[in-house]
Amino acid sequence: MIRAKKSLGQNFLIDQNIIDKIVNILDLKNRNILEIGPGTGNLTEGILRKSPKKVLVIEKDYNLANLLKEKFEDKIKVINKDILRVDENSLSDQTLTVFGNLPYNISTEILCKWILNLEQKIWFDSLILMFQKEVAERIISNFDNKSYGRLTILANWRLDIEKICDVSPLSFQPKPKIKSTVLFFKPKKKFFLLKNSKNLEKITRIFFMHRRKMIKKPYFQLFNGDESVALKIGIDLNSRPQNLDFDTYLKLTKEFENLRS
Repeated sequence: MIRAKKSLGQNFLIDQNIIDKIVNILDLKNRNILEIGPGTGNLTEGILRKSPKKVLVIEKDYNLANLLKEKFEDKIKVINKDILRVDENSLSDQTLTVFGNLPYNISTEILCKWILNLEQKIWFDSLILMFQKEVAERIISNFDNKSYGRLTILANWRLDIEKICDVSPLSFQPKPKIKSTVLFFKPKKKFFLLKNSKNLEKITRIFFMHRRKMIKKPYFQLFNGDESVALKIGIDLNSRPQNLDFDTYLKLTKEFENLRS
């Protein structure tokens, strides 16, 4: 019998109603699918019923990877690796539709890695991902909100995001202590161009390091005490990080790049 491993953040989705809701978000016929953390394969079964062209699954747990190979045989390709160590750009020649009940302990790291790597190529057409509800609220937050932060800005820079539903702990085995949320992501066709996505990551990291303090200190740290950029963009340096909207952070990053070009 397979037992969920706490160390890998495993909670297996067992609610058929939620599985049906997830696989019915898109028409999966003839699509190339990637599933992250399939566990015992309950969602995988739902995906296969929709007649996809190809299904890849990435499962870090060796025992679960073997179980999936026995259960599905040649219907899927099982990759027994840590998703954080996988080069997603090498997985397929065609864009992938990605499903994932992401481990809570690394879900933000996975999403940030994918966003920051989008400069190489757009390797997915859609992401259908489940997060801890609190993390999902950070992703879809608006500015001037306590949930607003680095993750909000990075995600909304490159992706259009839609909340699908909340998921009760009763939908999992074992039951987690918190609620989950399913989000649907699509790459934006038009987005604010930056020379290097890591500059946006740097700007937001420095600003939100002390999110309750005024932005004056991190601003002067980045712009060497020069107030002209703040005046140009119209930033009140007595504001706090969550008071600045998405566009302001993108403009700040652009100005930061211009000063270093």
